[in-house]
Amino acid sequence: MRIVFISHYFHPEGNAPATRVSEMTRRWVAAGHDVTVITGVPNVPDGVVYDGYRNRLFQREQYEGVEVLRVWTYLAPNKGTLLRIANFVSFMLTATLAGLTTRRPDVVIATSPQFFCGWAGLFVAKLRRLPFVLEIRDLWPESIEAVGAMRQPLLMRFLEWLEQRLYAAADHIVTVGEGYREKLAERGVDRARVDVIPNGVDLALFLAGGDGPGVRERHALGDRFVLAYLGTIGMGCGLDVALRAARQLRDAGRDDVRFLLVGDGAVREELEAQARSEGLDAIVFTGRRPKTEMPDHLAAADACLVHLTRTPLFTTVLPSKIFEAAAMRKPIVLGVEGFAATLVSEAEAGLCIEPENEDELLAAVDRLAGDPALARRLGDSGYEEIGTRYTYEKLAAEYASLLESLREAGWKR
Repeated sequence: MRIVFISHYFHPEGNAPATRVSEMTRRWVAAGHDVTVITGVPNVPDGVVYDGYRNRLFQREQYEGVEVLRVWTYLAPNKGTLLRIANFVSFMLTATLAGLTTRRPDVVIATSPQFFCGWAGLFVAKLRRLPFVLEIRDLWPESIEAVGAMRQPLLMRFLEWLEQRLYAAADHIVTVGEGYREKLAERGVDRARVDVIPNGVDLALFLAGGDGPGVRERHALGDRFVLAYLGTIGMGCGLDVALRAARQLRDAGRDDVRFLLVGDGAVREELEAQARSEGLDAIVFTGRRPKTEMPDHLAAADACLVHLTRTPLFTTVLPSKIFEAAAMRKPIVLGVEGFAATLVSEAEAGLCIEPENEDELLAAVDRLAGDPALARRLGDSGYEEIGTRYTYEKLAAEYASLLESLREAGWKR
């Protein structure tokens, strides 16, 4: 097939949507498909262009056989509302223009978050009379309302109307979890129009292991128990729970635990300044690190924290951090309710806690630190039940097979 995939984020950005699209498309090319990705210049989360790139109207490059067409966007950091919307809308316009100039594909795919990217895909597909597959990775704008990033009711209602129109216009929808399919059904989307292909893990990267001792030495972690969080430190992550836990450790005079927070995002500077001002030595921030260094930081950890704020919307998600921790045989401390908790519990891959509950967080840490055999058993079970099952090799093949079946069915099912 010839595929045009529109995504706001792409390699070398390391967030979940960039990783998913990069992993899927490079494998499709390896399988013989012709893939063009339309994306912006790499700049997340700060809105600052990465070294070696410029924010031009159009620029082309190759990524492991994938044709990458980068377009100009109004750059903005990953926080705030109006500037972010300007970023989203500008990408919608330039991505649509780019999509109209590519060699005619068999299908157009566009992925959220955010759904202005979806509208770019819809515009390209309709103007060129092509089938359109909408990928839903996040229920936007509900997700930004859930974390308090937008409080304008009229604007929210307008965005929700646009969301419904987008769902109705797509020929088919692919989402990353069963919880999202349930939510879409509540919005009136026919279940037959929705398939689930979750996120996964590149075992070739994570099975190679990493330089855990180097990370421990760099951050003076010593032989302490290290609970690592790897990913976006945004408004929905709820990582102030780690600060509250660190206060308890400080007040108890304990120096045997470190929370290693790897990544950047809208609230990282605020959390780091707060931890520094309060002398919370148990919190270690690394800032944004390349995706290729994630195995190093996972290798340095005794367990991995996967956490989101406690809100009904997040009961539908399956954070990609689960798959990467499982691939490295690390026990998971999961502060996410719903489908994620079911997956981790049934796989016996970690300990589930109530989100935003620092007492349960510390209890989980103490239990794993005090029982290394339990930690090893959970890590091994996570690898067998999650790490080896949710690989991008399998998922990319499944996705391509779905696209082939949709093409045979006239792109509607």
